[in-house]
Amino acid sequence: MRKGQQTRRDIIRKAAPIFNQKGFEGAALSDLMEATGLEKGGIYRHFKSKEQLAAEAFDYAWETAVDCRLEGTAEIANTVDRLQQVVRNFRERRNGLVAGGCPLLNTAIDTDDGNPRLRARARCALDAWLLLLRDILEEGKARGEVRPEADVWQISTLIVSGLEGSLMLSRLQKDSDALDVVVQHLESYLETQVRARKPASEEQRA
Repeated sequence: MRKGQQTRRDIIRKAAPIFNQKGFEGAALSDLMEATGLEKGGIYRHFKSKEQLAAEAFDYAWETAVDCRLEGTAEIANTVDRLQQVVRNFRERRNGLVAGGCPLLNTAIDTDDGNPRLRARARCALDAWLLLLRDILEEGKARGEVRPEADVWQISTLIVSGLEGSLMLSRLQKDSDALDVVVQHLESYLETQVRARKPASEEQRA
């Protein structure tokens, strides 16, 4: 990787927690200069605007969040077990996120009609998050691990809205009660309503 490319990546990595914690308007140029060790010209040599830097910092923060949520799931064979681990990871692996917490929740609130470029970025991330879960569920259907009548879009929406919504409540209430309740509910829901039933003959043998 060329030096200019490495510098650009370092700027994004160091700017991500600032935008994630302070929001677009709250992230001052002085904060970015202090974090990166660069002057204004050094930063904007690599980015056309603060908006472009914020958008790419969001992408970095979101990619980190997705990696945390999928950690340890690739080796889980059963689809429903994998989804239950994704749900648990959302609660248990938040320390691996970029400082400031969930970038999707932060950016959705911060850019409400105020920054179309960032709002579009957050919308794309949300769509990708839903699509990822939908694809896992579709794979589970094809393998006979998810009930054939299951509505994959409905389930994906329930998971995402439940997790992100409970995270907002937990942050406002300054405890994890809401998040814990939703995680437990989703684990039970996936077990009882999504996991494919065993044939009666198998249940009798079990």
